[in-house]
Amino acid sequence: MQLTPRTRRTPQNTQHTFSLDRRIHDVKTYPVQSPQGATVLLYGHESGVTVVWRGGRRLQAPKQASNDKRNGVNSADAVMVIDSDDDEPEAAPFVDNPEFEDNTTTDPSAVPEIVQTLDLGLGTAVLHIAVLPMPPTASKDASWNGANILKSKIVFAVTCATTDVYVVTLPLTPPSHESKARPQLRQNLMASNAGTGVWGETLTLLAGQSRPCGGLAITLVKHKPGSRSRSLERAAAQAAPVPRAIVAAHSREASGTLRLWDVTLEAKPGTTNRVEPFQTEYLPSPLTGVAFNPSHTTQLLTVTATQAARVYDYAAAALPSDDTSEGPFPTQGSWLLSLYPPFSRGPSMSTARKPIVAAEWISQGRAVLALLSDGQWGIWDIDGAVPSSGSGSLFSKARTGLRGSAITTFCVSGHLEGTSPLRNPTAQKAPAAPGTTSDFVPMTPHTRRDAIASAIVGGSEKLAAVRGGMTVAQLPAEGTGPGEESAVLWLGGADPIVSVIPVISRFWDSQLRRAVGGGVNLWSGAQPTRMLRLTDLGIGLLGERCTGAAAIPKPSRSTANANGSSTTKDGNPSLGEGLPVEVLVQGESRLVIVHESEDAGSLTTRLLGARKKPRAELNSTKAILAYPRPEKPSNNALFQLSIAQRPTRTSGSLFQSSRPRVPVGGSFESMDILPSTELPDESAPSSQQGLMFINDLNYAADQPDDEFEVEGRDIEQELMDIMEIDRELEQLEHERERGTKRVFFEEG
Repeated sequence: MQLTPRTRRTPQNTQHTFSLDRRIHDVKTYPVQSPQGATVLLYGHESGVTVVWRGGRRLQAPKQASNDKRNGVNSADAVMVIDSDDDEPEAAPFVDNPEFEDNTTTDPSAVPEIVQTLDLGLGTAVLHIAVLPMPPTASKDASWNGANILKSKIVFAVTCATTDVYVVTLPLTPPSHESKARPQLRQNLMASNAGTGVWGETLTLLAGQSRPCGGLAITLVKHKPGSRSRSLERAAAQAAPVPRAIVAAHSREASGTLRLWDVTLEAKPGTTNRVEPFQTEYLPSPLTGVAFNPSHTTQLLTVTATQAARVYDYAAAALPSDDTSEGPFPTQGSWLLSLYPPFSRGPSMSTARKPIVAAEWISQGRAVLALLSDGQWGIWDIDGAVPSSGSGSLFSKARTGLRGSAITTFCVSGHLEGTSPLRNPTAQKAPAAPGTTSDFVPMTPHTRRDAIASAIVGGSEKLAAVRGGMTVAQLPAEGTGPGEESAVLWLGGADPIVSVIPVISRFWDSQLRRAVGGGVNLWSGAQPTRMLRLTDLGIGLLGERCTGAAAIPKPSRSTANANGSSTTKDGNPSLGEGLPVEVLVQGESRLVIVHESEDAGSLTTRLLGARKKPRAELNSTKAILAYPRPEKPSNNALFQLSIAQRPTRTSGSLFQSSRPRVPVGGSFESMDILPSTELPDESAPSSQQGLMFINDLNYAADQPDDEFEVEGRDIEQELMDIMEIDRELEQLEHERERGTKRVFFEEG
């Protein structure tokens, strides 16, 4: 992997491109940081999976081999011992003790560098990777569902191009340079493959598949007192609980199959175990995605693109009276809920629903965020995550017997920016008449019938071919309560659409306020309450199509230290304000990390007159400016475009300011003549006075933000006026998109 990225800067963001020598199939961010504070990234490629440690403290440089002369030993005086036996003593197992530098990068604006990488070869391509749905945390605090193995191990699952599905555990600490330079790894090309145990990893094969899997999910078993256990294992269950993981994978076997495995995570390094599934569900249609609930770990969200999203509980028996299983889980689970998307546009008798591109749990598993193929997004409020939505709890104790229910209405809904062609499939040009080259073709009955038929037939096919996805990243919790969440939604194509919801709860609240006409809560915090679209992504992808997008949560903020600099919990400086996540855009052979531009400030910051750090004081970056901005002139020159002579300034003018104003970057001695604030000379011709106001505009534009003048302004009233104008413009745009035309006839 290319350790040094190629940086490109656009007016909105800065893109760091990592070019790889292999094809990328999937990228995931591991939620637990390494002990030295690095973020762990996993990406699958043609020969296996690669683990990347990004940020944190650097590894110390590899030590040089010791020289005998340096220790005072002469090679001529050395004694050689010749042993006639051919048996060589067994080498002691290598024990890796990586050492790290004491300090890390002190510049908050610096891009985290890659500390270490590790390739785990599996002999085939890795198509999908699944990580635990837990909030991001440090290694010392990593304890989810009572499993302490997360403090020292990386736990994830992968699917291969073959029928193999594996659960892999790996040390959380990055290997040292000496470990990767061992002589035994050079003697055999297969020595570093996964399963040999040279990296301290374990490999568990999940059997039972006859076709490659289309996706998978993983979670940990939450141990409860009095849970079911096998008769022979009850004594062992009463002791310390053994960490176990539940893996769910779906394939196109038969008409669609869902399998679940129960995997024990305490295996010895270098051993490959084999586990059979404990549940197998045969479905009427193949699935396109699965995701475990982060709070209710037994609930699984399954997505069928052409039908609905359904909730499956593997711990609730479908027929409790007939269940004869002695294991911890029943042989068959229960389907709790169906979530149906709205109908797509088409003829009056059409019953086709919009295909679901992706769906994920939000609000700690109490709601579902869905992305449809025409660019529409929506939130199904399942467990009453927002009280004002009016939806009841479907998983509460009062309604535990609920079976077969369905939700067809979104709590809030909208569309991604730039997806209007997908929402209007009938907006197509009529076929051109033979022998004509003009775009305007007369609409005849024949051409009208062909245009309508092509729109009806091609509309649903185009929606079914749309590719996209969604990633919901939990943000670090600031206190004892649950943390916030961010979402990255993307749709592929020639011009990929990647949008970010910075904070889902605030975005949800703002959408509800807009629905009832209450406006947007501008004082909810520094994070924006709107969905942001990332632009100019083709610059970082270098012509490749977008095949995925992930989110890397930024470290949480803590109180300022003695020097006044903001640091994180692990002592690293926190990243700047803006989006709480870094967006990782996946190409065919490239990874692009997108950062906000430091020139883009929030609306509240600009109105409050806060000054940003000058660009000259920022660290120089070796970036390729895709759209360079023209540099400002060194001095503020005023140009008089009017041919009329300016009136003479008098000391007794009514409109003359009594307090002199100092221009930017100058003093009273070198300042130019201030623009006149007197009344124009009415005797001069009107044609000669048209451009005199330009001097005043240039002077006002060159003035910096004055914090003293802002103190007397009613910022809240100004913001409400701006939002009122914005709401009126959106209403006009909504009426324009509906396509209704009002025609008024005058009475003759």
